[in-house]
Amino acid sequence: MLVLGIESSCDETGVALYHTADGLLAHALHSQVAMHAEYGGVVPELASRDHIRRALPLVRHCLAQGKRTLHDIQAIAYTQGPGLAGALLVGASIGASLGFALGVPAIGVHHLEGHLLSPLLEPHPPAFPFVALLVSGGHTQLMQVEAAGHYRLLGETLDDAAGEAFDKTAKLLGLGYPGGPALAALARQGAPGRFKLPRPMINSGDLNFSFSGLKTAVLTLTRKHALDDGIRADIAQAFQEAITDVLIAKALAAVAQSGLRRLVVAGGVGANHCLREKLASAAANKGIAVFYPALAFCTDNGAMIAFAGAMRLRHQPPTGLGFTVSPRWELAHTTPPGR
Repeated sequence: MLVLGIESSCDETGVALYHTADGLLAHALHSQVAMHAEYGGVVPELASRDHIRRALPLVRHCLAQGKRTLHDIQAIAYTQGPGLAGALLVGASIGASLGFALGVPAIGVHHLEGHLLSPLLEPHPPAFPFVALLVSGGHTQLMQVEAAGHYRLLGETLDDAAGEAFDKTAKLLGLGYPGGPALAALARQGAPGRFKLPRPMINSGDLNFSFSGLKTAVLTLTRKHALDDGIRADIAQAFQEAITDVLIAKALAAVAQSGLRRLVVAGGVGANHCLREKLASAAANKGIAVFYPALAFCTDNGAMIAFAGAMRLRHQPPTGLGFTVSPRWELAHTTPPGR
C-alpha cells in the first residue's frame, strides 16, 4: 500500500510517500523558522497561511521524487492533532479532499504517535514492547508501548516541556529563535562545573518532570552576572547538563519499572548531542538498548505520519468523508475527541 503523509501541526510542512513493502520512497520538508524568527516565536496565523502555500507543491515534489502519480496513492494520512488548530486544518482538509477526489481512504494520525513510531523507519527498528521518551518543544512524556495503538502513560511534565525550557532559557541568554539548537551549540563552548543548577524532581520517586524551576534558576543567574560570551556559554552548559540528567534518570527509571530492556527516544530534543552521548553511556551500563529516529526525522516530518498512518490502516478503517482536528489530544487516548 502506498500512503501519502501530510504533517502540518505547527511550523513545518512535511510530506512523504511510504510504501508498506518498499519503505520510504520520498519525503520533503519546509521549515518556517526564518519567517517566525522575526517575531521570536511561532505566529499561528502566519503558520497556517504558509502551510496553504507549501503543501501541494511538496506533494508534487514527493510524487516526482518517488516516481509516482496521484493515482498511485492508495491511502492518505494527515496529522489530526495535537497542534495549532489552524495549521492542523490545512493538512486535514488537503488530506481529506485528496482522499475524496482519488477515492482512497484518508485517516487522521496523532502527531506524537508519529514521533513515537518514527524509529521503526530505521534499518534496525526496535521490537515491541518498549518504553518511549517523547521529548519535544510541546511535550515531555514517558510511555509504555505494547504495540502500535497500545500506549500507557507512565509520566509527563507538570509544567514546561523540555524543548520549551530550552527555548525560554535561550531567550534569557539573549539567543535567537529557535532557541533550543542555539543553546545546545553555545553549551559546547561552556566550562563544566562553573555553575550549579538544580535537577528538578530527579528524586521525586515518580516518573513526572518539572522544568519551570530550572528556568527560574537560570533567570536568577542572569540577574547576578554581567552576561558576557563566556558566562552565557557556562550557563548554557550547566542548564543542558541539568535537563539531560533529569531526562536520563527518569527514562532509565521507567525502563527499570517496566521490566523491559528497550528505550525509544523521539521528538526534537532527541537530536540533542549531549543527551544522546550521556544516555548511550548510562544505558549501556544497564544493558538497555536505545533507539532513535534518523536526525532528519527527530523534528516534525511527513514520513512519520505516513508510516503511522500505514500502521493504523492495518486495523482501523477510516470513518467516512468528514474530518476533524484535535488541537488537544492525549496520546494514551488513541481515539480522537469527538469520535
